[in-house]
Amino acid sequence: MLTCAPVPTLEELPPLLVSSTAVALGLVFGSFSNVVIYRWPRGQSVAFPASRCTHCQTPIKGYHNVPVLGWLLLRGRAPCCGQRISPRYPLVEGIGGLLAWAIVEALIFPLAGETPWWQVVLLFGAYLALGLGLVAAAFIDLDSMLLPDEITLGGAALGVVSTFLRPEHTWSEALLGAAVGFVMVWLPFDWLYSKLRGHPGMGLGDAKLVMLAGAWFGVPGAVFALLGGAVQGTLVALVLLLVHGKLEEPELVVEERRQLAEQLAQAEEHEREALEAELALDPLARPPEPGLAKARLAFGPFLILAILEYLLFEPALLRACSEFLGV
Repeated sequence: MLTCAPVPTLEELPPLLVSSTAVALGLVFGSFSNVVIYRWPRGQSVAFPASRCTHCQTPIKGYHNVPVLGWLLLRGRAPCCGQRISPRYPLVEGIGGLLAWAIVEALIFPLAGETPWWQVVLLFGAYLALGLGLVAAAFIDLDSMLLPDEITLGGAALGVVSTFLRPEHTWSEALLGAAVGFVMVWLPFDWLYSKLRGHPGMGLGDAKLVMLAGAWFGVPGAVFALLGGAVQGTLVALVLLLVHGKLEEPELVVEERRQLAEQLAQAEEHEREALEAELALDPLARPPEPGLAKARLAFGPFLILAILEYLLFEPALLRACSEFLGV
């Protein structure tokens, strides 16, 4: 009679094997994140065609596409046309590998020793998908000041669905956290600001990001994402103002506004009215008003930094807050 071999548990898996496999996956999927970061703001498919030089469109050979190492061996130059390859590519890939290692160290190894391998794999996959999605969203926001719904809403949905893998969080906590997170940003910065100024103060992408934090970590995670992101964003903005004297908008945002102006000028009268009404709802459709208080800075990356901090250090952060509040 045949018997099934016992399913290996986390405790039985060699730690070096777990860590090295995780880092390799982080590097590979970090490389794919570069494709998403470049193509999504430009309205291109992230699946087709295969990777190619952004300067001359020559397909990239597989051995040149090895994460980090490929860029180093090529010395940051495209072999097809000699143009410079942005250091962002190995940076994002390295972040992917580092993030995967941090997830294993902070979230996977502390699991109970009897945790079956399939649960370990699913949990690691969920955390890595969240982390790399947020990294991609951060760089996209830096380039275009827009946050993809596919990442924000998709990440929030993953947070709710994955609660069965994360017993420290429940479905009700996830749903409540998502609702509270969204309302915390939407109510004052979109709805109320629109009532007072006639146009929204910020897009809904940031509200969806805080909603994502709430879906994964409940109301405390949503609050930390908003407050932690605001503090870190303010500090960086002050440093940039001290060093450069102003905050520059991304080139993609300026170029898109120029194209919209041309489209508006060429539109027929009835089309122009409809287009003007649509653009009135877009905070990026108008140039920033003069004054430091009106300067624009992508807020998404700082929300994302706070979410990643909470992901990796949730117990320590909750303990520090409890000690600070004396509860």
